[in-house]
Amino acid sequence: MPSKSPSVEIEVDDRVLRVSNPDRVYFPESGATKLDLVEYYLAVGPGIVNALFERPCMLHRFPKGLAGDKVHQKRLPAGAPPWVETVQLYFPRWGRTADELCVTELGSVIWAVQMSTVEFHPWNSRREDTEKPDEWRIDLDPGPLCDYATVRRVAHVAHEVLDDLGAVGYPKTSGSKGMHVYVRIKPDHGFQDVRRAALAFAREVERRAPEDVTTTWWKKDRDPHQLFVDYNQNTRDHTIAAAYSVRGLPDARVSTPIRWDEVDDADPRDFTIFTVPDRFAALGDLHADIDDHVFDIAPLLEWAERDAAAGAETPAEPED
Repeated sequence: MPSKSPSVEIEVDDRVLRVSNPDRVYFPESGATKLDLVEYYLAVGPGIVNALFERPCMLHRFPKGLAGDKVHQKRLPAGAPPWVETVQLYFPRWGRTADELCVTELGSVIWAVQMSTVEFHPWNSRREDTEKPDEWRIDLDPGPLCDYATVRRVAHVAHEVLDDLGAVGYPKTSGSKGMHVYVRIKPDHGFQDVRRAALAFAREVERRAPEDVTTTWWKKDRDPHQLFVDYNQNTRDHTIAAAYSVRGLPDARVSTPIRWDEVDDADPRDFTIFTVPDRFAALGDLHADIDDHVFDIAPLLEWAERDAAAGAETPAEPED
């Protein structure tokens, strides 16, 4: 019977963390191990902390690597050291609370990876007031027959609309088939208003690119060749992978910030735990100054009122 691989100790700032089973293969396609995953997150430390800072965070864990089951975990895994911080959330549908991870330092990220976390999915609000989002998320979600060239075209249209609004958007690959754009907003509104604003924006993108874009509510009614601008990612407790989060895909792909001038050339498949550390070392965190560019969604809410007056309905919020 093979002996169990020994644990290793990792220094993270002023913490020392033990990583068990460092040689366990997490990504069979490349042979990348748990320790490779730890070293990736250490390499992009300032970026992943900036993306998660003070946000409730759901964890996607793979206790046996990608070959095993995936665990979606809201509650902080048992056994956390006392310095790992949390935020308590209430879930009305279940009548329960949950203490979710709230990253304030890189050590918390590495501890979560030690607990078999691969993906980090933060809320778009922060611990100070979890009911008031400070991040508007534009999710460019291609249909099953929609190619990446369409994603790129729609990204440019979204950029154009953001420029018209005077909003600064921060794009990133989704780490899968689409693209995300984040905009920092004033935490003055609840989730419903932010979702309404996001829908108004999506409809404007659809008006400018009707061949490529749909905002049709039901998936079965969408043209599979079109891209859905998924405004529902701004609904309460709907989360997407953070900037610099690894994705649970065989090639160990990463949701990676890009510049607008990279949209036409950047291939999501090129951004993995093997390539992003060098990119991060050269470019730093491309989302580092997002907090310096805060947008007021009032114009989008005016668009929402205009659309409602013209008869456009706001679909009911999706259930968890």
